[in-house]
Amino acid sequence: MTSDILSGFNRLGLPAQRGRTTAIRHLVLQAPAPVVARMLGCHDNTTAQLAAEAGGTWGHYAPGDHTG
Repeated sequence: MTSDILSGFNRLGLPAQRGRTTAIRHLVLQAPAPVVARMLGCHDNTTAQLAAEAGGTWGHYAPGDHTG
């Protein structure tokens, strides 16, 4: 089903990948890249790279449980 939707976007001239990347770049400016990666099921390296490209300031975030 997802491939059908992507095919439809491509036929209409809408680049789905570019929109997805832009959306992730906006997210990593608002939250640490590892958090965004886990939330979306992406790899940490992917979101870290997009955060660096977007000028994210979460570079020194230490992921993990900090509740106790």
